Amino acid sequence: MDQLDEALQRIRRFGPERDGWLSNHAPMAVEALARHGHAAVVHRWLDGYADRLEERPRGIELITADEWRDPLGDPVRTGDWLNYFDRELADEPWRQVLARWWPRLLPGIAAGATHGVIRVGHAVRALLDEETVPRVGELGQGLAYWAARWQPLAPPGAGPYPAIDPRAALDAVPRVPDQRFGIRARLAQLADLPGWSAVAGAVPCRGADSGKVTDGPEAVPARLAGIVHAATTRHGTHGYAKPVMLVHAATAPNAVLRTLPALHREIWPASLAAGWAATAAITAAYAPATGEPRPLPVAERDAAEVMLLAVESAGPHAIKFADTALDAYAGTGDAALLAAAVRATEQIGPW
Repeated sequence: MDQLDEALQRIRRFGPERDGWLSNHAPMAVEALARHGHAAVVHRWLDGYADRLEERPRGIELITADEWRDPLGDPVRTGDWLNYFDRELADEPWRQVLARWWPRLLPGIAAGATHGVIRVGHAVRALLDEETVPRVGELGQGLAYWAARWQPLAPPGAGPYPAIDPRAALDAVPRVPDQRFGIRARLAQLADLPGWSAVAGAVPCRGADSGKVTDGPEAVPARLAGIVHAATTRHGTHGYAKPVMLVHAATAPNAVLRTLPALHREIWPASLAAGWAATAAITAAYAPATGEPRPLPVAERDAAEVMLLAVESAGPHAIKFADTALDAYAGTGDAALLAAAVRATEQIGPW
């Protein structure tokens, strides 16, 4: 058993949250550490994170296969959801369970400040590398967390998809007017936010020229990658306002992108729309009106050094953001992604 599987076994007895709302980042962070060659520090990192873990909640009542709708989005039933997915994954291959539940959970992508889909994305990436019992179990825990915190966003519009660059689309996202409270209060304002439907319903297209673009499944990976790229580099200029929360504008769509290879192509367009809506929602909720006056510096470190900086900070959000930045960098070679990761690590700081 490798270090990742050992770590997932070690943290299996803990729940997906602490202090009633804050997410358990341990499984996501250790997967990113192992992915980028830092498996040797996984257990030491978990030792430092141990006081942020709470015991797995107990179940209240059995959730059955035909009566799952009522407990959806009820965090009091978290223990029931954990038990439910343990049973599901014991009886069926993980790909079948994912195929059934991804369309059900996708409309509630805001679950746990998008940590539900992010945790599932890390679990699927690990499973695509190697199918092991701890990784299957972790997928179940991610799906259970998503189901327990299932939270739909205000419905976006259904108009045409304009050929607009993702960075320009993010710049056009309107900000919620009341920035005083937490994410639930901020997302609740989207329904009444002028321009939200038009912005959230128009999935941008990287490198588009003009007019409308097609939305066949074959275009989805590139379009999601463009959104991840734009949200990552934009964090470098706008992340100063809420560096931790704005990380999720990039890591949420990247989780969707990571999961695509395990999904039927028919669900890819809906996955793209949900990933963009999550990015737009986090941007609306937390982005400042203007970017920093100082430009994003030119990256002077290579990808390995950028990840090492995040690892040395030990902050789970810095680690996961660097992980996403490196994904995008591998596909584009854009040094601005590395610079954004370095700046984010500095802004987020140690845990």
